[in-house]
Amino acid sequence: MDRAPVPSEPGGEIRSPSDGGARVLIGADVGATAIAAGLVTEAGEVVAFERVPTHGRGRGTAVAALLELIEALRRGAGRDGWPADAIGIGLPGIVDAARGMMVGDENYVPEFADVPLARNLRASTGLPVFVDNDANALALGELEFGVGRGAASMALLAIGTGVGGAIILGGELVRGHSGCAGEFGHVSIDFQGLPCRCGGRGCLNDFVAGEALARAARDAVARGEPSKVLALADGDPQRITAALVFEAAAGGDGVATAIVERACAALGAAIGGIVNVLDPELVVVTGGVAGSLVALERYLLESARQYALPRALDSTRVRVVAADKRRMVLGGAALAVAGLRKEGRSVISGWPTGSGRDTTGRR
Repeated sequence: MDRAPVPSEPGGEIRSPSDGGARVLIGADVGATAIAAGLVTEAGEVVAFERVPTHGRGRGTAVAALLELIEALRRGAGRDGWPADAIGIGLPGIVDAARGMMVGDENYVPEFADVPLARNLRASTGLPVFVDNDANALALGELEFGVGRGAASMALLAIGTGVGGAIILGGELVRGHSGCAGEFGHVSIDFQGLPCRCGGRGCLNDFVAGEALARAARDAVARGEPSKVLALADGDPQRITAALVFEAAAGGDGVATAIVERACAALGAAIGGIVNVLDPELVVVTGGVAGSLVALERYLLESARQYALPRALDSTRVRVVAADKRRMVLGGAALAVAGLRKEGRSVISGWPTGSGRDTTGRR
């Protein structure tokens, strides 16, 4: 890489963790617009962090960008006397975790499809490497470092460009028979709704994903409906984002308010369905769009109450957690922790080995 890892605080090189630990994990996340990676301590501190555009050097360069980013962090950690124990990577699509690779091209970064990522990185770094779906990694991150600590069962909805999901039952990540478990974004909310890229119709993804919210606002503007959201985008419909839709709604804009209310109603229905089917201790709504939903958590609960069994919802904690790329990096690190535990390998001081909780979902 052309540049050294960006520290998680301004100034200096990779900063020392507050607990004085000397070993780290490398956590990474691949997204449609950005790839992030960082060094994470046993306490869940991201002590070095780097973010680059997914296609900063053009289409087809994302895999190379990720490999270079991880290698730069590994070298930097080694120079500072912080040996890395393992690497965990979240990818935006269906992943064959046993083979450590994304399968098929129905994902947001198609060039990762069928690339033996774990095998290639093990060969180049000599470290254990664990690869999974990004929402699965996020769920493990919340279980290990976040609001899910101590929970035996949890469902997670990751709302960003698209909608991902993950399920943890009995302390274990549930991948399902074909690795598709937790794809809540492709549960139909409206049988008469728009066709979805998955082949279905009226999927949750098309109601609440950031891409869908921005598209709904652009369509409204194109129809001539007056909305402040266009002014917030400096008059350019292509610059309308989900964040601007929420900003306009908070300011009382009618078009944006209708879009947000529709999204919250659909998300509430999804939460109600999840509660009825899984009866988890915790439902976490997170991802890039979740920051705009934090203030609407109470409204989401009211919406969910229209669809959930009262007894089940009353015993379920629902939390909306804003997530940025650092939280995604924590998910990658937690994925590595889970993988090391499953394989019975020694891990950073303070983390259990072998007999620890199995969250990898492997059978």
